[in-house]
Amino acid sequence: MTMKASNPQLLETIRMLRKASRTYEAEIWYTLAAELSRSKCHRAAVNLSRISRSLKEGEIAAVPGKVLGSGRPGKISVAAFNFSEVARRKIEEEGGECLSLKVLVERSPRGSGVRVIG
Repeated sequence: MTMKASNPQLLETIRMLRKASRTYEAEIWYTLAAELSRSKCHRAAVNLSRISRSLKEGEIAAVPGKVLGSGRPGKISVAAFNFSEVARRKIEEEGGECLSLKVLVERSPRGSGVRVIG
C-alpha cells in the first residue's frame, strides 16, 4: 500500500499500527493503518453522537481520523488520530478519556475491547 500522506506524525502512526499488527498478530491495527493511509478527504471524521451510539459497555472506540464535537458523548473512551477541541472538552467533561492510537495499542495490544468507528 502506498502512503501518499506527507504529515510526519501521520506516517509515524501508520508505521506504528502496521508494526503492531505484525507483532501482536492483530488485524485491527492493520485495518486502522489502511484507513489512515487513505487520502485526507476520504479519512473518517466522526461525531461524538455516532461514537456513543456505536459503543457497547466497556469498549473503546478507535477512529481512523478526527473526532468531531457534535452530540453528547456520555462517559466513553475514544482513541483517534485527532480530536477537535470541542470533542476533547466534551469527552473529558463527561468523565471519558481521549487517547492517541499509540496509547490504545499499548493498552490493548491484541485489540480486544476495541471497536473501529469511521
